[in-house]
Amino acid sequence: MTSHHVIVGTGIAALSAAEAIRHADPRAAITMIGPETGPFYSRPGLAYWMTREVPESQLAIRSAAEVAALRLDRRTGRVVGLEPAMHRITLEDGTQLTYGRLLLATGAASIAAEFPGAQLEGVIHVDDLEDARDLMRRATTARAAVVVGGGSTALELVDGLHAHGVETHYCMRGSRYWSRVFDEVESAIVEAGLLANGIRLHRLCSVREAVGEGGRVSGMITERGDHIPCDLLAVAVGIRPRLELARTGGLRLERGILVSEFLETSEADVFAAGDVAQVHDPVTGRAQLDTLWASARTQGRIAGLNMAGIRVAHRARPALNVTRVGGITATIIGQVGAGNDPDLLTLTRGQSERWAPDPDAWTIAGAVRGDRLRVLVSGRVIVGAVVLGDQRVSRALAHLIGEAVDISALRPALEARPDEAMALLLDFCDHHVSDRAAPHR
Repeated sequence: MTSHHVIVGTGIAALSAAEAIRHADPRAAITMIGPETGPFYSRPGLAYWMTREVPESQLAIRSAAEVAALRLDRRTGRVVGLEPAMHRITLEDGTQLTYGRLLLATGAASIAAEFPGAQLEGVIHVDDLEDARDLMRRATTARAAVVVGGGSTALELVDGLHAHGVETHYCMRGSRYWSRVFDEVESAIVEAGLLANGIRLHRLCSVREAVGEGGRVSGMITERGDHIPCDLLAVAVGIRPRLELARTGGLRLERGILVSEFLETSEADVFAAGDVAQVHDPVTGRAQLDTLWASARTQGRIAGLNMAGIRVAHRARPALNVTRVGGITATIIGQVGAGNDPDLLTLTRGQSERWAPDPDAWTIAGAVRGDRLRVLVSGRVIVGAVVLGDQRVSRALAHLIGEAVDISALRPALEARPDEAMALLLDFCDHHVSDRAAPHR
């Protein structure tokens, strides 16, 4: 009997699951359902499309031939009901489908603005390609825009609007940028880049209300009573997993859908992956959320293999994101967190709960081989790193952190010669990676 797998969602987790299923079971029937109709595209790539650095055609991550080879029954629509006991889902048009195994890869949605005037035309958020298209269409006629929020998402919007010649204001509720991840020096570097590009930066600035004329936004009033005129008000205060469908099926939830290390939910034959999945890590004993592209891709593949009957456990590696903030490339690896971020109500895209700080870690930081490099060491291993600017050392650090390479032999020198600690650590990275790359005799 042919297996019937249903995937709800069309993002990278959904696509990776479909590819894993098809590879493991060439005869399986795979139905994919979601609201988006176009080609599979790179969500991180939207940042570069909005700044006109890449054309929309280059956002596609699979060719038409590759998609055709998956033999998907792809349907456009929203799934509104889930009955796990019946192995059945219901679409918004009333259509019902039965499944053998089901994957929920419904992603996350931007948290809606709640200040007065949030319903005005021109108050926007960006969740997908169509939202990005809408913002860029509006940017062609807008004179001024305000972006509120934090994380890399807010600066993607800032960069996109600025690239279209819009006078752009960036409002931060806190005293510095992305304080949950960056330290004071890193925030200052990013802010300096914004100012150098002509961005109007407002610190300790929060929205009291949006004001408008004829139903369209015309400005923002801050809590201090200042008025900032604008034609667009972009909100990026965080995202939340889309849990509505999971609730209809009675799945076990916390901040996301709770899943085992095999990406299984609390109901038989129902799996979850990507932004919506709160994945149990047997090493730490915690269940955590990631909104990282690489994590969603990995989780989707693992979920697909398990759906196809190949028992594979998800093993969380240190969270990693390569992004651009204020025109500066940033790589963020492992445990680097610095605390709460007043600009975010929860996680934003491109962030992980696994970036939480390690209370036992000590920091080595400096401006060696790039604009900024910060490394956190705990016990025998490096647990986190932030690289701003020159990225030559990023790959080596990702390996050392991901493989928990023992650096205990280096620690006495690091502690005895703090002024030389960064150079010593970089030499260790170079030698370790070059030793691994050398042919074995």
